[in-house]
Amino acid sequence: MEKPPTSNAHEEDTLHPQGLGANMEAQPSTSNADISLPSESPNNEPMDSHYSNNIIINHDFSGGLHLWHPNSCEAFLVSQETTRPKGLSDKLSAPFAVITKRKQQWQGLEQDITDRVSPFSVYNVCAFVGISSGASGNQEHVLATLKLEFEDNSVRYLFIGRTCASTENWEKVEGTFSLSAMPRRVVFYVEGPSPGVDLLVKSVVISCISFSQCESDKQKCALFDGEENIIQNPRFEDGLNNWSGRGCKIALHDSMSDGNILPVSGKFFGSTENRTDYWNGIQQDITGRVKRKLAYDFIATVRIFGNNISTANVKATLYIQTADLREQYIGVASVQATDKDWVQLKGKFLVNGSPSRAVIFLEGPPPGTDILLDNLIVKRAAKAPPASPPVVENAAFGVNVIANSNLNDGTNGWFPLGNCNLSVGNGSPHILPPMAKDSLGAHEPLSGSYILVTNRTQTWMGPAQMITEKLKLYLTYQVSAWIRVANHASKPQNINIALGVDGQWVNGGQIESSDDKWHEIGGSFRIEKQPTKVMVYVQGPEAGVDLMVAGLQIFPVDRRARFRQLKKETDLIRKRDVILKFSSSDSATLVGTSVKIRQTQNTFPFGTCINRSNIDNEDIVDFFAKNFNWAVFENELKWYWTEPQKGNLNYKDADDLLSLCANHNIQLRGHCIFWEAESSVQSWIRNLNKDDLTSAVENRLAGLLTRYSGKFKHYDVNNEMLHGSFYQDRLGKDIRAHMFKTANQLDPTATLFVNDYNIEDGCDARSSPEKYIEHILDLRAQGGPVGGIGVQGHINSPVGPVVRSALDNLGVLGLPIWFTELDVSSDNEFVRADDLEVMLRESFAHPAVEGVVLWGFWELFMSRDNAYLVNAEGDLNEAGKRYVALKQEWLSRARGRIDEQGKFEFRGFYGVYEVEVEVANDVSKEKMVKASFVVDKGEGPIVISINL
Repeated sequence: MEKPPTSNAHEEDTLHPQGLGANMEAQPSTSNADISLPSESPNNEPMDSHYSNNIIINHDFSGGLHLWHPNSCEAFLVSQETTRPKGLSDKLSAPFAVITKRKQQWQGLEQDITDRVSPFSVYNVCAFVGISSGASGNQEHVLATLKLEFEDNSVRYLFIGRTCASTENWEKVEGTFSLSAMPRRVVFYVEGPSPGVDLLVKSVVISCISFSQCESDKQKCALFDGEENIIQNPRFEDGLNNWSGRGCKIALHDSMSDGNILPVSGKFFGSTENRTDYWNGIQQDITGRVKRKLAYDFIATVRIFGNNISTANVKATLYIQTADLREQYIGVASVQATDKDWVQLKGKFLVNGSPSRAVIFLEGPPPGTDILLDNLIVKRAAKAPPASPPVVENAAFGVNVIANSNLNDGTNGWFPLGNCNLSVGNGSPHILPPMAKDSLGAHEPLSGSYILVTNRTQTWMGPAQMITEKLKLYLTYQVSAWIRVANHASKPQNINIALGVDGQWVNGGQIESSDDKWHEIGGSFRIEKQPTKVMVYVQGPEAGVDLMVAGLQIFPVDRRARFRQLKKETDLIRKRDVILKFSSSDSATLVGTSVKIRQTQNTFPFGTCINRSNIDNEDIVDFFAKNFNWAVFENELKWYWTEPQKGNLNYKDADDLLSLCANHNIQLRGHCIFWEAESSVQSWIRNLNKDDLTSAVENRLAGLLTRYSGKFKHYDVNNEMLHGSFYQDRLGKDIRAHMFKTANQLDPTATLFVNDYNIEDGCDARSSPEKYIEHILDLRAQGGPVGGIGVQGHINSPVGPVVRSALDNLGVLGLPIWFTELDVSSDNEFVRADDLEVMLRESFAHPAVEGVVLWGFWELFMSRDNAYLVNAEGDLNEAGKRYVALKQEWLSRARGRIDEQGKFEFRGFYGVYEVEVEVANDVSKEKMVKASFVVDKGEGPIVISINL
C-alpha cells in the first residue's frame, strides 16, 4: 500500500481547529421542491415574501442589525437611505449588512438560534450573500456554519453549505442541517471570504421542513446517535491523516474542476490519483475499532471524476485478515456514482470473527477514473423498531379486478396499448385455467370469447386496462388467462402478462407458445409501495403476430384458506399410523399405564446454505445446528473458489465446513461441480482452448469427486443449464451428459441433480416446467444419470396453486424434487413470513418434494435483500419465528394409556420419537421408563415393539 502524500496543493487554512461534531448531520440542498425557499427575480435578487416558519429573526435586516452580532469584527447596515460606501456595487440592492475589518476567514455575522431549533427536526438554510470589491479577485467562497456549544464546554462546528460569492450579484448559499442531540447553545453564522474582504449579507432564511418530513428523517438522523463514528478524520478536517491509497495515490482538495466540485459536509474532501486497476481506491485501517458480532451502518458521500466517464459503480469493501492469516473480502455497499453530483453510498456489515486486521476501502470505477470521498461514517447500527403486519381492510379474496373479463360488453374497459387493433372473437376455452380453479372465488363460466389483437408493429403492443384503484398494498395477487398466437407465427413466441407500475415493469406471468393452441398462463405479483398508476397489459409476440387473450383474471389470494387445505394433505403424505406394542416381565400391570410420546426430530430434510465465515460466529453456528439437518456451501465448493488460478487449489474452506457439518450430524449437498453461466466461470478457464478446457473439466471432476467421495449425498452437476451454455458452446452438446456419467463413475453413492431457477413461479418462459422436463429427458436419453430435480426457489410473491402446478408437472418424471436455494423477500417481515410459509407448506404437502434447502437465514449473509430470518445481531424476526413454529407444528405428540392388548396407537410424522411410560416396580412404586423409536416412511401402519 502507498503512503499518503505529505503535501497537498489544494489545502487551505482550517477555519475551526476543533473539528466537526460527530452527533449531527448536515448536507447541501441542490433542489428542494417541497421546501419554501426565497424566490428570485431575474437579476438574482431575493423578492419580498413572508416566511411564517423562518426561525431567523430580522432575516432581511428591516430592523437594522437587531439580534445580529459581528464575530470578532465590525458590522453596519446599508439601507436605501444611507450613502453607499466606496467599493460596493450599485447592482446590490439595499438593505443589507456589511461585515468589515475582518482579520480571519472565520469572522462573520451571527445570530443565536438556540431557543428556535430542536433535535430531529430538519432545517433548510438559504442566505443571499456578496462581497466587496476589495477582494483580490471578483469571487470568494462564503460559508454558512453552525457553532455548537455543549454542556462539557466543548465546541463543535457544523458546515451547512457554501457558494462562490461575487461583487456584482447576490449569490445563494444553501443547505440543510439536523441535530440528533440538543447542544447548550446553537449559533448560526456566515463566514469565509479572505481576511480584509468585506462580507455582505442580504437575507437569511432557516425554515423547518414540514413535521411529516421531519418525522421521516428521524431514522436518518438517528444514525448519528449512539456510539461514535469509528472512522477517524471522517471529513478530512485533519488533512489526509488516517487515510491511505490502495494501490494508488490520494490527495486532499477544497475544490476541483475550477470550483465546480466542492465539499458538502466540511471544508475538504479526499480523492484517489493514478488508479490503474478496479480495486485501487482510498482506504482506512479500522483494526481494533470494529467489534465482532456487532452490526455497523456504513454511509459515505462519493462521486467520480476523470477519464471521460460519466457514471461508474463505486463499491465499499471490508478487508478482514484473521489470526491464522485467512483473508476475507466483505462487500458492504454499492452505488452508481456520477461525475455530476455527490451521491450517498449506504450499506451495513458484520464481522463474525476477531480480525487481526480490518481495512475499509472504496473501489470499483474503471482505471483512470478517480473516486472522490467527502465523508465516511461507520457506526454501530441502531436496532430496528418492532415490525407490525400490514393492515389490509376489506380484502376481497378471489374477486377478479379485471373489468369485462368475459367480454360480455365487447371491448369496453379495454384499450389498445400502442397502434394495434382490438376486436372480439369466439372459440376460446369455456373452463377456467387449472391454476385458477381452486383459488378464484365465485365467478361466471368463461364465455368462450377472446380479445383478438391485430396490426401489432411492436412486441409490447396488446390489450391493456387500468387497475390502479382496484389493488391493495401487500395483498398477493394471482394472475391467470388463456393465451394463443396466430398460426402464421414462424417460430416460438414469448407471451407475457405485465404490469406497468408507475412506469416500472412487473412480471405477472410468461409462457412460450410454439403452436396455435390455447395455453394457460399463470403468475403472481404484489405491490408494497403506493403507486400512482397501474396498468395491466399483454405483450410479447414479435411484430406482425396476432395475439389472442381470453378470461384474464387478477385476484387476491386467501393464503389462510390454502394453508388449511395443505394441512390436510400434509397429514396424508407425511404421517403414518403407528402401533406401539409394549411388553414387560409382568405384562398384566401395563394395562392402563400412562404413555407420553414426543417427537424429537422430523427426518424430512430442512437445510440451509452456509459459508466459511459463519463458523467464526458461535451464534450463527448454534442456530444452524438446532434448526437444520442438511446444508450446502454457498461458494466454497464452486470451481472459481477451489481453483481461482490454474493449479492454485483451495479446499481448506470446504474442508472446514465439512468438519462443522460432520460434528453436528448434518447431511450435505455438493453445489456445484460446474456452472454454465459464463459470468461465473473464472478467467483462466474462459481463456482455454478446446483441448485444454476438456482436460481441465476432467481434472475438476476427478479432483473434486475423488477427494470427497461419499461425503456429499447430492451434487448439482452443471448448474443452470437452462440459462447458460458456456461448456456446451465450447465442448459440444455431449459434454453435459458426459459430466453426469463421469461424476457417477467417480462417486456412485451421490445422487446427481440438475439445478435451475424460475421453474416454479410461471415468470420465465426459458425455464418453464415443460422446458425443464424436456431438458432432463434429453440428458437421460444421452445416458446422463440424472437422479434428482433441483428447483432453486428464488421466488417473489408466491402463490400456492402456481407453485403446485409446477411441482405436479415435474412430478411425472418420478424423480425426487428438492427446493435447493429457497428464499423469499419483502421489506415487511410479516409478509416475508407469509411468503416463506407458502413455500414450506406447498413443499411439505407435495409427495414429490423430498427436501427443502434455504439459501441462508442470517442478515448480511444472504445474497438477497430482505430475505433473512435472523437479524444481524441474533434476534429472530417474524419470518424466523414462522419457520421455527412450522418446524414445531411438524413434530408429533401424543399421550394416553396402554390398552388391554398392550398397545398404544397414534398417527405421527416420520422421524425420531421418545416415549415415556410410568411402570410399577416390585415394591408397588411407579417409575418412569424412557425409550426411543423411529417411524420410517412407508405404506400402512408400522408396528414397533418396546420392551419395558
